[in-house]
Amino acid sequence: MAFFNVLLQVPVTDSLATAQQAANTAAAAAPEKISYLDFLLKGGVMIYPLILLLFFCIYVIIERYLAIKKMTRQDPNLVGDVKQQLKNGKLENAVMLCSRDTTSSSVILKSGVSLVGSSRVAEIESVMERTAGIEIANMEKGLGFLGLISGIAPILGFIGTIAGVIKIFHSISATGNLNIQTISGGLYEKMISSGAGLVVGVVAYSGYHLLNMLIDSYSARMEKNILDIVHAIQDPNGH
Repeated sequence: MAFFNVLLQVPVTDSLATAQQAANTAAAAAPEKISYLDFLLKGGVMIYPLILLLFFCIYVIIERYLAIKKMTRQDPNLVGDVKQQLKNGKLENAVMLCSRDTTSSSVILKSGVSLVGSSRVAEIESVMERTAGIEIANMEKGLGFLGLISGIAPILGFIGTIAGVIKIFHSISATGNLNIQTISGGLYEKMISSGAGLVVGVVAYSGYHLLNMLIDSYSARMEKNILDIVHAIQDPNGH
């Protein structure tokens, strides 16, 4: 009877040992859990300037967007009201309407309306166009940084990757230890640098062109407003 008990216990013992071994193997093979920040910092030293550039890009995009929206805000009745005052010959009222706020539209229209009666129409139009150019230049402040970063961020990431690859192969040549784990482990970490550079570049590139689209849209609208005012000055009665 004891003999049969031993025979029954042997398979159970072997099964437990096999299961324990499989569990240990699975635990060893399980990937190490790390935070996103730790994973990002594995990209090497180039990650730090790229992170700074990313935060700088976000700051410039938000600051410029708010500034442009504030500067391009316009009373939808402003042009019509100014034209009506010019039609009635009330130049002081027209200038006062343009002085109600400090938006770019008001500044541009005021620069021309304040010259009515003392300058030729061509000169008034030229003054408004130059003033519009100054206002648009103020809107574009800082956008050059976004254009610059969109170009250099991917290059910085690529430099970080190349430097890491050089370091990997230098280590292999020095130690003679060539295996796929060493190469793939080191290479994936260095590719993080290239990926981060591309992300920063995309953010800067997108912000640059989106903000320029807002400025171009305002510029086209302002050109129409200038033409409306010029026509009102040339023909106050609307003939």
